[in-house]
Amino acid sequence: MNYTPLGEKRAFRIASRPFFLTVLALSVGGGCWQQREDQLIVYTALDREFSEPILQDFTHETGIQVAAVYDLEANKTVGLTNRILRERNRPRCNVFWNNEILNTLRLQKEGLLDIYVSPQAQHYPSEFQSDDFTWYGFAARARVLLVNTQIVSPEDYPQSVLDLAEPRWKDRVGIAKPLFGTTATHAACLFAFWGSEQAKEFFLRVRDNAKVKVGNKQVAQAVSGGELAFGLTDTDDAIMEIENGFPVEIVYPDQGDDAIGTLFIPNTLSILRSHQVREAPCRLVDYLLSREVEIKLAQGRSAQIPLHNEVDIEFRLQSPQTVKAMKANFSRAAEQWDGAARFLRRHFVNPD
Repeated sequence: MNYTPLGEKRAFRIASRPFFLTVLALSVGGGCWQQREDQLIVYTALDREFSEPILQDFTHETGIQVAAVYDLEANKTVGLTNRILRERNRPRCNVFWNNEILNTLRLQKEGLLDIYVSPQAQHYPSEFQSDDFTWYGFAARARVLLVNTQIVSPEDYPQSVLDLAEPRWKDRVGIAKPLFGTTATHAACLFAFWGSEQAKEFFLRVRDNAKVKVGNKQVAQAVSGGELAFGLTDTDDAIMEIENGFPVEIVYPDQGDDAIGTLFIPNTLSILRSHQVREAPCRLVDYLLSREVEIKLAQGRSAQIPLHNEVDIEFRLQSPQTVKAMKANFSRAAEQWDGAARFLRRHFVNPD
């Protein structure tokens, strides 16, 4: 296998993705590296308990040592992204394993991501990979409503994210601070989908109606513990409360004919640009995009949702193939994020 990041070929116009892939496969003869490496640095926002065993398996299979950098639950994606931005002139990170997509797109916009055409790309939906081959999505989570079944009767279950702003649930619903992680990505997608004015109105109502927690895990725990009737969280945090025996149930929101659908947010992989061209990062990206890793992540405690088209196992959660998925424009969401973030920071961090 030859590994070929194409960071120096950005001027090449990619007119047709299938044609480009064919030409590249035929034209690339040598590797993308001058000497073999036995170590790489990975910044990962996926919880250590889930990502570390996968990285250890990679080392066991390839002999390539991985030095992983993790961050805090409340700001881990933003913290790692800002670190990469600070290090842009002397990059240390080889591969960024993000647990969402918004901040990966920020790095793409800054021109910090290298181009790599992974042979695994053919197994993933086009909406979960970049047109310029700078990032790949895999192992998704859904944004769901977790409901305490001892507090809310089935006929009163929330059916939409809009229910977070319903006055009848005031102070009995929860959301994570919408400035970090998947909650920030969700907010950005709503700004892009609804438009700025409708999104601002919604989040002002949520601010006045809901309890704002540090993170999605805290929202899920507040629901399972009876503090909240329901809350917006991720499927990995939700399923842990279910499998720990708490009286909670997952609702996939916005499934009606005219509804926007449930948002699925993938983990994303990208190789950072540097002056050295490396084989090891390419091998890790291919490994993480493999069917075997998607199965491991799906069968693990976090129940990541497979996107690989050859994963045919039964898994515990719904997928974009089994429920109505939101047609999110992630690129547009990233473009609108700076303005959305200023608004959300003002009203969720420094309210009037």
